[in-house]
Amino acid sequence: MTHINILDPGASPLDYYGFELRRHRESAGLTQRQLGDIVNYTGSLVGQIETARKLPTPEFSERVDAALGTGGLLSRLVGLVMRSQLPAWFQQVAELEARAVEICTFQTHMVHGLLQTGAYVRAVLGTMDQNDLDDRTEVRLARQRIFEKSEPPVLWMVLSEAALRQEIGDPETMRGQLEHLLHFESNPRLNIQVLPFSTGAHAGLQGSFTIFRFASDPDIVYTEGYGSGHPTANPDTVKDCSLRYDHLRAAALSLGDSAELIRRVMEERYAEQRDNDGDPVA
Repeated sequence: MTHINILDPGASPLDYYGFELRRHRESAGLTQRQLGDIVNYTGSLVGQIETARKLPTPEFSERVDAALGTGGLLSRLVGLVMRSQLPAWFQQVAELEARAVEICTFQTHMVHGLLQTGAYVRAVLGTMDQNDLDDRTEVRLARQRIFEKSEPPVLWMVLSEAALRQEIGDPETMRGQLEHLLHFESNPRLNIQVLPFSTGAHAGLQGSFTIFRFASDPDIVYTEGYGSGHPTANPDTVKDCSLRYDHLRAAALSLGDSAELIRRVMEERYAEQRDNDGDPVA
């Protein structure tokens, strides 16, 4: 357990966050409990974050910034904190997501992490490991804050129809996830195309991949295995995957038709069950 008197702000982004939180709280003349009361969290939680024993969330950071008048310091730091908590092999990928001006991804069986709901994330991450599930869920969801930037990246996601029908979590989780995808229907920066089963053989049969494009740096292709990620800027790989992606987008349904298929699967496969009186059935 880290003791607050020896907390080293240079040890990690989490330690630095805790150090700055304590410094600003004490400057304001507030105890941990008093600050917790102001921001509607417990004083114990404030203390755990100050001692780097608990992850801060974006919501916590925004409330404390407002309460202590820090000028948004903690809200800026929380992104670094969250990225530092990702698996070491994935931290570089999160940095690519944060720097990219365009992200093009093909997903064979699962919605991409940048568009997952909290319930869907918990179902995915909790499949083999329930430890620290709340924190791990918050860490994954924090990656989605790249879409809150003044100039967010453009995202293109070609999603296999299999991902719509593979029930991850329970029907309620899947319905919420598909509804979430439909929320982006009119957003020109978040584009979702479904590759239907009727396509048959296609250019993505070798598996999921993502292409990151930048304002001035070379494109990078990212593929993933069990517990490992493989980013590469090899020109031949980038050229091959870019061509494959063009073919996948051409084979996929249009944006409008994709939304209609998502809506149809949501209603037919994950519709809320009701009893004879019209009340939801648990």
